[in-house]
Amino acid sequence: VHLVESGGGLVQPGGSLRLSCAASGFTFNSYPMRWYRQTPGKERELVAFITSDGRSTNYADSVKGRFTISRDNGQNTVYLQMNSLKLEDTAVYYCSVRIFNTDYWGQGTQVTASS
Repeated sequence: VHLVESGGGLVQPGGSLRLSCAASGFTFNSYPMRWYRQTPGKERELVAFITSDGRSTNYADSVKGRFTISRDNGQNTVYLQMNSLKLEDTAVYYCSVRIFNTDYWGQGTQVTASS
């Protein structure tokens, strides 16, 4: 299983970023996918979830209405569109997949919202 996140960077509050996670090594269209984030000294927080077929999504209350998770099963990629970014969205963002009760993670991508 290999997950590679990209798309992070520095953005002003109110701005937007789109994260991507390229997946390989497993049957991508058979598994739900998740985006998490983590800041130093805090536990990793689940941000968004999408079912294997992309028809159902779920979000943390802190990002509802601002973030959108989506996936392209033809490209084995999951996305996180982040709009109206806030200072408190600053974190390392990870994509994750759970296969047979084992969680797999990418290396993460840094998102910094700062003026």
